[in-house]
Amino acid sequence: MAALDDIPADELSQRLQKELPRKRVLIVDRHPAARDSLRLMLSALGITAVTGAGTSAEVLRQVRAGVYDIILSDYLLDDGRDGQQLLEELRQQRLIPLATVFMVITGERGYHNVVSVAELAPDDYVIKPFTAEQLQARLLRAVFKKNFFAPVYQRLDAGAYIGALNACDRLLATTSPFELDVLRLKGEILNALGRHEEAETIYRDVLARKSVPWARMGLAVAVRGRKLLDEAEALAEAVVGEFPEYLSAYDFLAGVREEKGDLAAAQAVLQQAATISPKNATRQRVVGDVAMRNGDLEAAEKAYGKVLERHRGSSLRQVDDYANLSRVMLDKGNAAGARQVIQELKREWRGNRHGEYAAAVMDSLCLQAEGEPAKARAAVEQALHLHESLQAEGDPGRPMSHKVAVDLAQACLAAGDNEAAQAIMKRVAAENNENRNVIARIEGVFARSGNEDAGRALLDEVNREIVELNNRGVLAARSGNLEESVRLLIDAADSVPSVQFLVNAAKAICALMDRQGWRQDLADQARRYLQRASARDARDWRVITGNEAFQRVAEKSGHRLS
Repeated sequence: MAALDDIPADELSQRLQKELPRKRVLIVDRHPAARDSLRLMLSALGITAVTGAGTSAEVLRQVRAGVYDIILSDYLLDDGRDGQQLLEELRQQRLIPLATVFMVITGERGYHNVVSVAELAPDDYVIKPFTAEQLQARLLRAVFKKNFFAPVYQRLDAGAYIGALNACDRLLATTSPFELDVLRLKGEILNALGRHEEAETIYRDVLARKSVPWARMGLAVAVRGRKLLDEAEALAEAVVGEFPEYLSAYDFLAGVREEKGDLAAAQAVLQQAATISPKNATRQRVVGDVAMRNGDLEAAEKAYGKVLERHRGSSLRQVDDYANLSRVMLDKGNAAGARQVIQELKREWRGNRHGEYAAAVMDSLCLQAEGEPAKARAAVEQALHLHESLQAEGDPGRPMSHKVAVDLAQACLAAGDNEAAQAIMKRVAAENNENRNVIARIEGVFARSGNEDAGRALLDEVNREIVELNNRGVLAARSGNLEESVRLLIDAADSVPSVQFLVNAAKAICALMDRQGWRQDLADQARRYLQRASARDARDWRVITGNEAFQRVAEKSGHRLS
């Protein structure tokens, strides 16, 4: 059977007329009558493999039980949630493959809802009422495009970015109805791999033919990757000015301004985007983080409150959402409000040790604010016990919250346990030495306790140790002593499990196996390191290239990865 790469576009379109009836469809609507109506419409198109779901919880159960080719979701869902939240959850949890068509159905023509849906890029959205013929046309168009890009999507789903890049090149070598879309995807993959100069070339070539905002933003990402921050900022500012609904440009612009040290300007542009699309919880969380660093407690409380409200009852909720809101309330002197959030945290995360750990930490800080030092100390001791226990378990797919760890250090300082506080902050700083928010939070804790000099000394010491650890392993590798390099980098990753050290250790193991052959014990260790790094930031180009290195050596050794 011919691969999709080799099927001409017109033939692929004809096949779809026959393939559409074989698609598995999931209808998401809280009203049974609406699901039945849409089921009849699909039946008229020959589509009979149709499943219905009335709640978001049902959707999650269905997609975990099987793969759907098409998901048709009403915009308004159960419990006040909507199709945007569902799409966000399914994508972030990687519960649906890239090949699945996700289409939003809505009767809402309001500006904010349309922008919110469009921002998360469903494959299409249709306004009620619509006919079976109109639905069929939309489905054929969406499925046709998914099938065309299937060779790329399959590799991206597997984390094989180099393979996806090669698939893009094969698509470009044919007569393509989606040439610009392929170039866009290729540029995004190159940027993800850290190959910014190659991505820049693609985007400049596209812009020479057609001035499209996505190419300008891709170019901005590429030049930022080359540390040309002024040019990246100017490009993003131009996109925001000319295309005010292109919301990812605001996020990018805020990131560049933050990188340049202009936190006030970063907060302003984030709040501008949040006003346009208030339902994006990820952005609201960043607004809260930046506002906290700016000392704008009102804006931080508002943003964190929206995150908690948005993710309540969702699998996307995090213990940080509760800790963030209770923390800012305590900073504002609102211990009663913080207490309510902490009680909700205890209730919603009962039986979850990460939740119980966060609750104990925030409970201690709240008790200190309430004038209960003895009870606060007992809560600190409970939190320290949970902290040590969770660290010992070391679940690679679920790292501990570093924000909560810094809160624990602050609680230790308040309880007079300076030694424990120093040890916690030193480890957090080492594991997150590139995270400006975490470092700023550590600096803030020291400043609040009147120990700014001690904070600077600790951070300087951490940076020196990191440079020394890294240099020892790298120098051993450059000298050709791979065994010693692996040993040193493993020691570094075990003592300081930052993204940098975890990936470096995994890559060193891969280089050793590439030279000496596959060893299952080393392969398992490299996989664990990459899993831990991915849990921190799966989109970090170092993590992506580390996974690529692991896949290459596995394939070379004849080991098929699941």
